[in-house]
Formats: sequence, structure tokens, C-alpha cells
Amino acid sequence: MSPYNTVLLDIEGTTTPIAFVHDCLFPYVTENLTHFLEENWNSSEFQGHIQLLREQALKDVENGITDAVIIPNGNESDVKSIQDAITNNIRWQMRADRKIAALKSFQGYMWKSGYDSGELKSVIYDDVVTAFKRWKDAGIKIYIYSSGSVEAQKLIFAHSDKGNLLGYIDGHFDTTIGSKLESQSYLNICNELGIQSSPSSMLFLSDNINEINAAKKAGIQTAIVERPGNPPLNFNNGSGNEHILVIHSFLEI
Repeated sequence: MSPYNTVLLDIEGTTTPIAFVHDCLFPYVTENLTHFLEENWNSSEFQGHIQLLREQALKDVENGITDAVIIPNGNESDVKSIQDAITNNIRWQMRADRKIAALKSFQGYMWKSGYDSGELKSVIYDDVVTAFKRWKDAGIKIYIYSSGSVEAQKLIFAHSDKGNLLGYIDGHFDTTIGSKLESQSYLNICNELGIQSSPSSMLFLSDNINEINAAKKAGIQTAIVERPGNPPLNFNNGSGNEHILVIHSFLEI
């Protein structure tokens, strides 16, 4: 590995156990959705999130997605019918594990309520904080890149079982910069950070081999993180994956 001055980190399976996301965060949305809709219905911020979901549903229909659930507006239907449509829409998208901005934005909005009430507290791997401290002491910048919205990312690091870690993080990126599976997205991040002429000065850590390959194509240094509970790594596809550095802790680099 060559010297680097910037670290870009995935969250799920990299800084945070997959189990926390799938067993705590996602169920919090599905189990509390009906009550949340009723409690926040008259909030203008809430209605803004619903409008994004409504617009996305129309795009899905236009794109021929047959499972898409249309969300009627207020002058087309009664409140109960609209709330039922919202519930069905969100649950459908979550079952499909969609990485859609409107869904991620709504999830983050709900999670904020859970973090604020103390019902949610995120889990961070033990080695992460030590690595954060080492990187900051060495003058290395730390950025997050996740499919979750920037707001949801900040909530995870602000309300963690290791305390508020936002002070270590220099910035956040979500899929508004591009898909994590496309190399152009990593070039976009380099452009945003002013290191487009030296992408190899960045190190990207993720548990996802496809994300790692996309970042490598952009000229970024990479290492794949193998954590307990992560899906097994498969390097037997003949794509040069066998040359990827595998780590089990941030402290190995």
C-alpha cells in the first residue's frame, strides 16, 4: 500500500455491523411506521419527505416497474388511504432493498426520531475509534460514503455506543454523488475533494467486492473489510479480485 492522505469509508459491514442495520434500523421503520405517520402527519417537513416518495413512485410507474405503489395526493383521497399507500410503498421498497434517495431520506427522518428518543443507539466496531484517532493525529482526512442519506450517516456516528464521533469525520457522501458500484462516482468524490489528479492518495475501505472494484478502476487504493457476520468473500471469478488486500480490522493498515 502506498502512502495516502484521505480515507473513504463504507458503513454497513465496515464501520458498523450488518446486524445493527438489518436487525435494528430497518425493523424500527417497519414496526413504527403506522404510528409515525399518524403522529407526524401535519408536519411540513414530514410532508416534504412524502412528496419525494410520491414523485419517485410516479417515476417508477413511468419506468415500467409493475410493483410500484402510487401515493395519491390530498385532494384525490382521504388521509387513511394515503397513509396506507405510503405504508405499502415503503415496505415494498424496503423488501426490495432499494437504494433510492427518497426512501433513504424518509428512513433517515424516522431514525432521527428514534435516536432523539434514545430508542436507537448505533453500534461501531471497537477498532474504528482507535483508527479514527490515529488517522486524525497523522493529518489524514476521513470521509464516509454510504447508500444511506447523509443525514442518516450523521445520526449513526453522532449517536453511537462509542459516543459522538462526528468530530473525526471531515465529510459525507451518499448516492446523490453516484452509485457505489460505478467508478465515476469515486471520480466525482475525488473531484469534490480536489484530489482528481491524484486519486491514489485516497484509500477506500468497504466490505463489498463490487464497490472495491469500482473504486480500483478510478485509481483509488482499496482494501476489503472482512467482519464477523459479513457475507463470505468470493474471489473466484477471474477478475483479478485475488489481488485485493483483505483486512479484518482498521488497525491492520
